[in-house]
Amino acid sequence: MNLLELTDSGLFCPPAGIFIDPWRPVERAVITHAHSDHARWGMKHYLAHRDSAEVMKLRLGAEISLHTVDYNEKLEVSGVEISLHPAGHIPGSAQVRLEYQGKVAVVSGDYKVENDGLSTPFEPVKCHEFVSECTFGLPIYKWESQAEIFLQINAWWKANASEGRNSVLFAYSLGKAQRIIQHLNREIGEVFVHGAIWNTNQALIASGIPIREVPKVTQEHQKSRFKGAMIIAPPSAMGTPWMKKFSPYRTGICSGWMAVRGTRRRRAADRGFVLSDHADWEGLISAITATEAEKVYLTHGSTAVFGKFLQEEKGIHAVELQTLFGAEEVE
Repeated sequence: MNLLELTDSGLFCPPAGIFIDPWRPVERAVITHAHSDHARWGMKHYLAHRDSAEVMKLRLGAEISLHTVDYNEKLEVSGVEISLHPAGHIPGSAQVRLEYQGKVAVVSGDYKVENDGLSTPFEPVKCHEFVSECTFGLPIYKWESQAEIFLQINAWWKANASEGRNSVLFAYSLGKAQRIIQHLNREIGEVFVHGAIWNTNQALIASGIPIREVPKVTQEHQKSRFKGAMIIAPPSAMGTPWMKKFSPYRTGICSGWMAVRGTRRRRAADRGFVLSDHADWEGLISAITATEAEKVYLTHGSTAVFGKFLQEEKGIHAVELQTLFGAEEVE
């Protein structure tokens, strides 16, 4: 019996009768993290890391049947040992380790290898089979350090404030936004967030994540209230009437896709910052190598190119999986 199979509903572990991040309603689902392409509505029972609990309830409903565990805590289901291990992607993100009859498989979910100072840092888990994302599985994706990116963001904000402009920075409301909040230089000015980000912050704080307190933008806020401020908003707010109260302003967007020439113009932002919650080319290689896996399954991203590299340059048997992951953070 295979430890993992790809079905119409998602990745399935037959001996345990559980799915990992399924995209259709199933009886039992293990969730790697709370982004909407991995944590979907409709499962009868959910298992996730405890830091994901409140944000999953916010997004999927407080009434969901949810069991949570800590990293490295072991559960046994029908002879399969299941445990969650840090993925470093966002707070509460986890790799799922499955062990059955001496064979170990690990499903990565999404991950990054740089410590962002907020999420529990990624830890490689040795296994026979590794299911890895490769969102940025091309050599052109090579991230600068987080410290350098935040020097750029803070310098941009300071320059805008000196010109009497507000700064509106677009970032996913779960993970990216909180990472930005933690590293802004508050000496430059005030920081505000969109309601979707504020709600996510409260859920994470309720789970014990130490998010810096920031006020949300409300109907009562007048245009005169914003003077050289930093406003963090989800990408869905771009170009909406909600933006009018911040004028005059400059816009920026934080994403790994900003590494590609022309992406910033296509997203109509004044400035792009290459800040990703996914591993870059070198990060993927280092993470996969550290697992010592004999076989690697690749999901969502440049699977063909990266798989060819693993086979020809690293001697690792790589297989592409056609999944429905990747439509991250539909807001």
